[in-house]
Amino acid sequence: MDRKELDRHIRDSAQIWGVDFVGVADLTPIHDAVVRQWGPVIAEYPRAVSLGIALLNPIVDQLPRQAERAAAMTYRHHVYDVTDRRLDLIASRLSSMLQNEGWSAMPIPASQEVDEEHICGVFSHKVAARLAGIGWIGKNALLITNEVGPRVRLATILTDAPMETSGKLRRDRCGTCTKCIEICPVNAFTGRSFRADEPRDARFDARMCDRHVEKRRKEVGVAVCGLCLYVCPHAKREQQEHKTI
Repeated sequence: MDRKELDRHIRDSAQIWGVDFVGVADLTPIHDAVVRQWGPVIAEYPRAVSLGIALLNPIVDQLPRQAERAAAMTYRHHVYDVTDRRLDLIASRLSSMLQNEGWSAMPIPASQEVDEEHICGVFSHKVAARLAGIGWIGKNALLITNEVGPRVRLATILTDAPMETSGKLRRDRCGTCTKCIEICPVNAFTGRSFRADEPRDARFDARMCDRHVEKRRKEVGVAVCGLCLYVCPHAKREQQEHKTI
């Protein structure tokens, strides 16, 4: 299977299996940064296939009622138990397809914290999705798409397969909006726009956010917040446009 056939086969299969966003990132320009943050094993892979599934709006729209156990449990179940599992299964199947074609492929779980100090996973799905042209990283430290705002869950496949990379980055469209900053119950966001040469801490206090979510677990029995995701106008505008069709 040549490069174009492989690329088309992976993308078509992902979409058939229910993925809404597919892109391929070239990781070679950030190789040194990958080594520093995630280690030499991860840095061996020159490309990343980014996969995204849009969240169901009625599920996300329950977040303002998260003090109610039923609403919190519904969100947690559909987002983390269902959507993340769908992404992990698809990433695994696609990785097997790449391996069967003679390439190395390493699926990164949709949601898995491996570093408790820095609160991060094996590799950043947001970095891969941004470089793949799927969206930009907003003031809320989330990946924001033109299509559904931040209402998307992500998974990543690291690979050496010679797939065609997306190349073009999405423009940051947060502008002067501060809705995610204003709604955050613990003021975890500084309001700074994303810069690739700055650490995440310059924009977002992940430890403060994590403590708040743990507090919600103790109060309601379910670890949920997500208000910054709910309030983003890039998603809200999409819903309004759909209602007027």
